[in-house]
Amino acid sequence: MHHPTLTSDRHLVIEIPHLRATASRAVVLALETAVVPTVLFMLLLNFTSLVPAAAGVLGWSAFVIGLRRMLRRDVPHTLLLASGMLVSSAVFALITSSAAVYVLQPVVGSLLMFLLFVGSAVIGRPITARLARDFIHLPAELFAHRTVRRVFVNVALMWGGSRLIDAAMTYGFLQWSLDAGLLSRGVLSGLFTALTIAVCAGHGWRRLRGLPDVTLRMARPPEPA
Repeated sequence: MHHPTLTSDRHLVIEIPHLRATASRAVVLALETAVVPTVLFMLLLNFTSLVPAAAGVLGWSAFVIGLRRMLRRDVPHTLLLASGMLVSSAVFALITSSAAVYVLQPVVGSLLMFLLFVGSAVIGRPITARLARDFIHLPAELFAHRTVRRVFVNVALMWGGSRLIDAAMTYGFLQWSLDAGLLSRGVLSGLFTALTIAVCAGHGWRRLRGLPDVTLRMARPPEPA
């Protein structure tokens, strides 16, 4: 993460993390939290039964977090949140003895996220303003700009809409078959989320770079070890 620096009394220069490094982290997180556990659940469910499939997801989540701890690597809040959802979905699937619950619970989660993002935008306190600070250090005075506040409101509305579409997409695929629902949740949802991130980032970059007293620039790529 890079700290914004003042180049004059009021002018701000904000460094955005390099795209390549950010994309690499996003791909790893997608594999850890969506693709691998979904494929693992699908294979074990088809070749064994629900109990080994749910246990496989639980074991995978513990393995990923444990390995990061052992290697003294950061455990992102995104990974903890996604792992928590995986574990709760697997536990509910075991309790109800229904594999469909494993897919339906994230659908409910997406609907709740829709309400959270849109609700925060409606009341003028977009949650995206807080989430942005998890990735970039932003000075408090930056939020005094009406344009900046509007950007975060728009991004919150975009995210809310994308979560609603994601929930509808997964539920629609689940009507075809359980495997189709798993495919939608594990692969298509990740791709759709990546597209949403790109759209929101592009919108924010385009609007903020037009501010006369704020300069956005990309950080230098990390040097190879």
